Amino acid sequence: MSPSGTLFDFPKKLETLSTVEQKMAAPGFWDNPEAARDTVTELKSIRAIVEPVRKLTTRFEDLEAMAQLLEEAEDEHVRAELDEGVEGLSTEVGRVELLTLLSGPNDERNCYFNIQAGTGGADACDWAEMLFRMYLRYFERRDFEVEELAKRDGEEAGIQSCSLLVKGPHAFGYLSCETGVHRLVRISPFSAQGKRETSFASVDVQPEIDDIDIEIDWDKDVREDTYRAGGKGGQHVNKTESAVRLTHLPTGVVAQCQNERSQHKNRATAQKMLLARLYQIEQARRTSEFSKTYSEKGQIGWGNAIRSYFLYPEQRVKDARTGHTTADTQGVLDGEIQPFIDAMLRHRAAARHQ
Repeated sequence: MSPSGTLFDFPKKLETLSTVEQKMAAPGFWDNPEAARDTVTELKSIRAIVEPVRKLTTRFEDLEAMAQLLEEAEDEHVRAELDEGVEGLSTEVGRVELLTLLSGPNDERNCYFNIQAGTGGADACDWAEMLFRMYLRYFERRDFEVEELAKRDGEEAGIQSCSLLVKGPHAFGYLSCETGVHRLVRISPFSAQGKRETSFASVDVQPEIDDIDIEIDWDKDVREDTYRAGGKGGQHVNKTESAVRLTHLPTGVVAQCQNERSQHKNRATAQKMLLARLYQIEQARRTSEFSKTYSEKGQIGWGNAIRSYFLYPEQRVKDARTGHTTADTQGVLDGEIQPFIDAMLRHRAAARHQ
């Protein structure tokens, strides 16, 4: 998809929107539920672009009419409303402008979203779970659909890792900004001495692509392990080894899925995830931007953090890439991370034009 795939080809988006709406209005639309869900997802993706532009255009026309009234006769109330409207319009223009930055070849796609605990033992696993909750709340704010593919609990607390499939307009475009190591500084709840602890967890994101053209010798290059899925508590553990873990031996890349009762379905999903990760690595070899993104993630430990969350002694969250900082740590941990993502989108755009 070229840059014309988003806001740059707005008339085409309007035409597609009309076609999709007609399809949904046709008799028997829900006879094929899976195809219908795909169409609804497409509709959400298009409306995410079309509706903001429509509202912007309508608001501009209203303000233009207001300005014409003032030319005919000065009115302080109309003047105040116009000034307030222009300020609001400027804010909305900034939001729509961000959509033009989501013009990468995969930015409109759904994505696989992975969290992995790093250095720090029980604290790191607890931190990984805190990130998991933070992103779930962010997904709720953006009305993204989330499917849990796999999750491993920590030995003492939290989670060691989790893999999700996130569906929604520009899911990959937004969430790719979160790829990297996240660092937490706080008083450890697992330390009887109340010591300050630094914990690390990494986030990795790949686009969901159905037609990846990568050749793999599945028999020679991929090791498959099966295991019983489940979390804490025996009632959650499957009686059969339906969960599947695939390891690509040449690269060490791992993909796993356990959300289905069928081993066959879990294998198919794990294969798609593995292909997506290998595709991302291939992109890293070809483009400096992807390469930089992956080098930023690096080892899950000291010296590689893209963002630091300080809960002690001060309260702040700072992004090392953009410099964006906030003192509202609780808001961030409650999913209010869009300002960090917006700052990263602008940072990427500026880097591309240097």
